[in-house]
Formats: sequence, C-alpha cells, structure tokens
Amino acid sequence: MNQKIIDALNKDREDELSAIIQYMKHHYEGEGMESPEILDIEKDIAMAEMKHAETLGERINYLGGTPTKNMSPIAEGGDIRKMVQDDLAKENAAIKQYKEHIKLAAEEGDPTTRLMLEEILKEEEDHANTWETILGVKK
Repeated sequence: MNQKIIDALNKDREDELSAIIQYMKHHYEGEGMESPEILDIEKDIAMAEMKHAETLGERINYLGGTPTKNMSPIAEGGDIRKMVQDDLAKENAAIKQYKEHIKLAAEEGDPTTRLMLEEILKEEEDHANTWETILGVKK
C-alpha cells in the first residue's frame, strides 16, 4: 500500500465529490435567458465528475485504502456568469492538482494510477475548455 498515492487520490476524490454537488446546484439554480443550454452542460459535467469519483474510489480501494466520503468546499450563489466562472476556477484547480498527482504517481512507480489520472486530466481540460468558450476567455 502506497499511502502517498492513496492520500493524493482521496484529495482528488474530495474535489470530484464537491464538483458533483456544485455542478448539480448550478444545474437547478441557474437562471437567465442563456441558461437552458448552460444548465444542460452543468448536468452533463456533473455526471462526468461522478464517473471520476467512482474511478478514484475503485483505485483507492484496490490500493488498500478507504475512499473518502468527504468533499472540499463548493462555490455557491451568483448569476449564471458567476456560476460558470466558479466552475472554470474549479476545473483549473483540478487540472493543476491532477498534473501534480500524475508526477507523484510517476515518481512512486505507479504507471496504472498515472495513466488513470492522465485520462481524467484530459476530461478536466475539456471541461475547462467548455467553460472558457462559454465565457469567451482567450488563452
């Protein structure tokens, strides 16, 4: 059992669990003329985050750890624009953290975890791109 990897994966899982709640809250609380399409995206991304949390939990269990049921803080309130900005901030934080944990997995000699995290990272980058496109953010 590699406790460093398990702890990192549980931190990722906490963030995924909070993302699920944040996106679902935004899905049913967002309002405004442009909201119908955005609210559908919120729901779709929440479901993707559920899959990430499940994948992380399965890996933690396989490695001999206990998947956390805790979650990190969520962003609440504001108009639809603020909600999307909060969602982009959550994705950008996840991208940074997944890159760190990918490096950790490589350093710890765990190619399976590294590959799993790289696959999740790609999806998080896709989510960030969606929010950037909606907000008109230029890189």
